[in-house]
Amino acid sequence: MSLLRLEGVRKGFQRGREQVLALDGVDLCLDAGDFTALVGPSGSGKSTLLHLAGGLDRPDAGRILLEDRDLSTLSAGERAQLRRRQVGFVFQFFHLIPTLTVSENVELPLVLDGVRSGNGRVGQLLDRVGLSHRADHLPGELSGGEMQRAAIARALVARPRLLLADEPTGNLDSATGAEILDVLCDQVSDDGTALLMVTHDIGAAKRANHVLHLRDGRLAKATARATR
Repeated sequence: MSLLRLEGVRKGFQRGREQVLALDGVDLCLDAGDFTALVGPSGSGKSTLLHLAGGLDRPDAGRILLEDRDLSTLSAGERAQLRRRQVGFVFQFFHLIPTLTVSENVELPLVLDGVRSGNGRVGQLLDRVGLSHRADHLPGELSGGEMQRAAIARALVARPRLLLADEPTGNLDSATGAEILDVLCDQVSDDGTALLMVTHDIGAAKRANHVLHLRDGRLAKATARATR
């Protein structure tokens, strides 16, 4: 059974008087332990696909199944709960809360879900991403790479089965971006997390097991297994 499965997914948007078809019959399967990179030109529907896969939006047609649960049949509250517990998001612009410390930012998903972490899980993740010494710092005191590491720790704190990353190295220099990819690859290989990453960076895409090409709302066949 695939962890994530998209079947004939279509999604359109209204742009003025024009109807834009972002996704046109997309089929996709992602298993536990898979690292799949999604590449394509701007406006090809990559971020739309990622948002649908995480239950942030609903398709106009087709099905999206996460661990065999059809997201379209869930209420907004049920989808929010599923996201908190099963899906981790890593964005290009970090989205850390500036008034919270690194530790508090990482713990936030657990607080929102009413889970008492006792700081054990948070401390473990900060150590894993190399930020233990920054736990009590505010985001404004961190470098770009450190903020992205904090965002990754926050995405992982609830032990999600699925990790969705939207241009996670887009605002970073090449050396820092490579370090961030190391963290993501470790999560896939060590914990069996399924990772779907949108990227314009061909070098980053080559770290994935599979590379999918999205153009004009349609997916091309995956390339051969890449070398991490």
